Amino acid sequence: MRSTVIALLTDFGEDDFFAASLKAVILKINPLARIIDISHRIPSFDIQAAGFILWASCPYFPPQTVFVVVVDPGVGSERKVILARTEDSVFIAPDNGVLSLVLEDKEIKDLREVTNRKYFLPRLSQTFEGRDKMAPAAAWISRGISSSEFGPELESYEKLNLQKPKLGEAGITGHVLYEDKFGNLITNIPEKMLEDLGEKTGKGSFELVIHGKKISSLVRNYSSVKKGELAFLIGSVRTIEIAAREDSASKRLKAGVGDEVRIE
Repeated sequence: MRSTVIALLTDFGEDDFFAASLKAVILKINPLARIIDISHRIPSFDIQAAGFILWASCPYFPPQTVFVVVVDPGVGSERKVILARTEDSVFIAPDNGVLSLVLEDKEIKDLREVTNRKYFLPRLSQTFEGRDKMAPAAAWISRGISSSEFGPELESYEKLNLQKPKLGEAGITGHVLYEDKFGNLITNIPEKMLEDLGEKTGKGSFELVIHGKKISSLVRNYSSVKKGELAFLIGSVRTIEIAAREDSASKRLKAGVGDEVRIE
């Protein structure tokens, strides 16, 4: 057995038996596994939110972490359970697009459909594949079983149609990717694109527009403006973030995921 980190990300919440069941299954197979809860509070069935949180947290885990993602509106359907191995991680998830963002810039070394019942629980339900298939597969991976043992190779996996930011002659067009618990709006506009716009236009000041509201304060941190004031900044995931100090930018702007953002 090996002491491998297994990271769990689900929409199960904390009140039911679901999250505990995943951990129990893993520890029965590999008592040395180190289990980390990324979150069990993903909004129910919100694949895009889960994908963002996975992408945002993944770089800070140790090499060879096994990620188990169970946000699965299609549980029990014909959708696949997949295993993706990259240079430094393994991902086990339903094939519903939840891995789109985290795998976008990674080289996939091995991509499999998880079908080998040898690595499942003996009795399978139609409503809890996270417990019966994904958790045991992760535990066996953590014990050193090769990914090739879990099922047939796949040529592709399901991808969400994620909107891409665009750099034009006079500005950038992007979209809100995620709203955090503080009401901050995290966009898909990377820091580098803002730098490129400055070089392209020769200007060092920018204005952000969302829902017809113009925000002219580009700041270094949340405390750089007065309480309640709207601003935008480079957030912790190195993309443009819209915030209101000690307030909810989302509520103030009546904005949310998918809304268009322009930087001029």
